[in-house]
Amino acid sequence: MVSGSAGGAVVVRPCVREDAAAAQALRGLAFGGPREADPSWVDSPGFTAAVAELGGAVVGFTRVWAFRQFFGGRAVPCGGVASVAVAPHARGRGVASALLDDALVGMREAGQAVSALFPYVKRPYRARGWEHAGALERVRVPLAELRVPRVDVEVRPGTAADLAGAQDAYLRTARDIDGMFDRTTPGFTVERALAEDVFTVAVDGSGVRGYLVARRPDGSTVDVLDLVADDVDTAHALLGQVASWAGYTPEAGLRVLDPALLDLVLPSSVTRGAHVETWMLRVVDLPAAVAARGWPHAPDLAVDVEVVDEHAPWQAGRWRLTAEGGQVRAERGGEGSVRLLARALGPWFAGAASSGQLRRSGLLDGDAEAARALDRLVGGPGLPRLADAF
Repeated sequence: MVSGSAGGAVVVRPCVREDAAAAQALRGLAFGGPREADPSWVDSPGFTAAVAELGGAVVGFTRVWAFRQFFGGRAVPCGGVASVAVAPHARGRGVASALLDDALVGMREAGQAVSALFPYVKRPYRARGWEHAGALERVRVPLAELRVPRVDVEVRPGTAADLAGAQDAYLRTARDIDGMFDRTTPGFTVERALAEDVFTVAVDGSGVRGYLVARRPDGSTVDVLDLVADDVDTAHALLGQVASWAGYTPEAGLRVLDPALLDLVLPSSVTRGAHVETWMLRVVDLPAAVAARGWPHAPDLAVDVEVVDEHAPWQAGRWRLTAEGGQVRAERGGEGSVRLLARALGPWFAGAASSGQLRRSGLLDGDAEAARALDRLVGGPGLPRLADAF
């Protein structure tokens, strides 16, 4: 891909091993970490990478992870945009825009109907159609106050034989939470649990009912990476394992996977907002995204929309969304009763914002009653969650 810029054309092409040193230096400069690495990282599974050149020199880098993200109980193919880095002297010359435009085309070709990212700054992503849709949250739990009931649930160290059962337990919870990844794509390795300091499973005669993965980085904290439980007794059994560190450390950090654990189960106070990262979502291919998503709240209805999207022209224009028997499809045509900017599609699709909120934000206009039909389709608004940064 070639795009014009002041001072020369930006050329975007696939990243190859010969680009590894320059790409790694850009990543290290932009986000911290090592400036050098084994060039084999370019060939790692789970993502595709691209570089941008100006005058034959590599001045930009990005990669897109292949994920699957739950919405309405079904896993939607998702492109996870990450590591967007531009050399300081090349900023303001359209490099990041060219990388993102190339990524949009690539994601559509790869069947990734939506795209998620964690922004360092929001402006360049909003300019290309991404918008805030959810959060990744970590909380602090004072262990002296973490007193949980004793329950008759067997817990033991997890082994390699438990990994499949733990993944199944994760999926039983994750498919219920809009925004969560299904962790089945090559970017995820279930064996990583075995390398952490704590991998505990709760079991019964039917298999793994829940599990705990935690890290003990020093003598002052315990970092809980995953706590998954099928039921309240299992949650209490695993929380009891966390509480057992009270004699060694004052508090635990807990990455929020299931918000019900905090709001409905956890018996002690927590420090909310200790660490919150917002993530953005973009619809890359509207009909494919609509076909892939689950629609458990959708009544039978039809609504006509007009999408304004200059950076994904394949989905710009008029569409009729038709819901029937819990299935929704998007087909060309209709009267365009509701006008949606590209940035509105992600929050709507995720159930993160109502039509009224989108209207007040300047992202939606048109017939108010027809717009409320969009709300009835997704059953929102809510707060989609992610537990995996990338």
